[in-house]
Order: sequence, then structure tokens, then C-alpha cells
Amino acid sequence: MNLWGRRRAPSEDGAALPRTSIELRGVSHAYGDRQVLRDVSLTLSEHRIGVIGGNGSGKSTLARLLNGLVLPTAGRVLVDGLDTRTDLRAVRRRVGFVFQDPDAQIVYPTVAEDVAFGLQNQGVPAEERAGRVAEVLQRYGRAGHADHPAHLLSGGQTQLLALAGVLVMRPARMVLDEPTTLLDLANQRRVARVVGELEQDVVVVTHDLDLIAGFERVLVLADGRVVADGPARESIPAYLATMT
Repeated sequence: MNLWGRRRAPSEDGAALPRTSIELRGVSHAYGDRQVLRDVSLTLSEHRIGVIGGNGSGKSTLARLLNGLVLPTAGRVLVDGLDTRTDLRAVRRRVGFVFQDPDAQIVYPTVAEDVAFGLQNQGVPAEERAGRVAEVLQRYGRAGHADHPAHLLSGGQTQLLALAGVLVMRPARMVLDEPTTLLDLANQRRVARVVGELEQDVVVVTHDLDLIAGFERVLVLADGRVVADGPARESIPAYLATMT
């Protein structure tokens, strides 16, 4: 199933996407005097990883550390051995990021222009850029909507456009920060189907426990530390137990 509810065609060369490994070594982060992460050490290599926790637990900061949107105050974050401090461009080619509010990502007036934005920033030549945009729109059932005004899309369509704008860059892993929070129930389910069927490795930060119910691994954060780490069937009950 693709971004707009149609079955996704296989890649032309049939090659599987590379797997990614992200390592956090003694990572802490503070905003001024406010400590939000405390000495976190993790290796993230599973295909589906969820991150849950209460407000202020540090989960969104953790997500932003994974592709260098935030740099650690202490410790190191390595993506396939590349340090986010010194190899940021290469890191972001491997790890794409989708924000909670898709309007933060959509900057161009039409669907096709916005999908092409990341490729343009990467310096992809115009001819290749046009081909990749056309391919992704065709694959996701939007070939006839290339010139549709991006600002006229519904909330669900906007979130899916933000996803497409990252997918066209072909990252090996995607980090999604609260991808269903601003959506109605129908679009929450639509995005959940998309996330579940992505070929990419995925890290999802969410309050939507149904979204990550089948994930291989779920991290539970509290007060800037990982307090539970295991498959969803174990971590979600552990998280719920802290709320009673």
C-alpha cells in the first residue's frame, strides 16, 4: 500500500534498501539549564522502533538527535559509524525526518515543487530530480496532481506529502515525530498503514500506542532516561503501568 492507498510497485532493480544502525554513546542534552536527556546509550538497528513517554520525557529531543537536527551536549550519535557532529550531510542522506507539523516541511507552492525541494538541496541535477519526482508521484498515485497547490491539501494529505518529500530522497531510515497527532481518525489509520508498509527502517515517536503495537522494539522514556526497552508487547504495558 502506498502513500495514497494504492499498492506500491516494486523497485526497478529489485534491490532491498540498506539497513541502518544508529548508536548513542553516553548521550545527554540540555536546553540551557534544563536537562532533557541523561546519559543515554543505545544501538538502534531494528526495522520498526517506537519511542513513547510522557510530555517532557525527552522523546522528541531523542528523535532529533538521530539525524543531527539536535547535537548532543555530551556523548556521541553515530549513524552507520558517521558522527552527527562531523558528518551531518552524510547522516541526513541516510536518515530522513518527518516533523509533527507537516507545514514546517512544506515550503513550495505546488506538490511537485515541494517534493523536489530536498533533492534540490542535495544538489541532484535537474533532469534526475524531475525524473525522481515524477517517479514518486506516479508510484504514489499523484501523477496528475503535480501542479496542485500544496496549501490546499487536507491535513492528512499534507502529512502524506511531507512523507513523500522525504521518501523521494531515498533514506535508509526515517524518523517520524508524532505523525498522527494532528489528524482525524480516518487519516490516523491511513498514515498508520503507510508507516507499517514502508520499506525503510523507521523510528516513530508517538502517543498513539495503537500505531506501534506490533513494533519489534519500543523505548519508554521518563525524565530523560530510557526506563523500558523491549518489544511492544512488553514496553507498552510497562509504560501504562507508570501511569496508574
